Amino acid sequence: MADLKLKDRVIMKKQHACGANSWKVIRVGMDIKIECEKCHHIVMMPRRKFEKKLKEVIR
Repeated sequence: MADLKLKDRVIMKKQHACGANSWKVIRVGMDIKIECEKCHHIVMMPRRKFEKKLKEVIR
């Protein structure tokens, strides 16, 4: 996977319940924390699971 930095925008394969699929990265490490750009819901998941669900990184 490409380097992931704070405040990068990412597009996930599935949409969030609010209808958005773009997220902002707010924590990087063994776990990745992302925030929905539409409803500001925060999700934290292991890096391995995140990489499977990731579609595209937008800088």
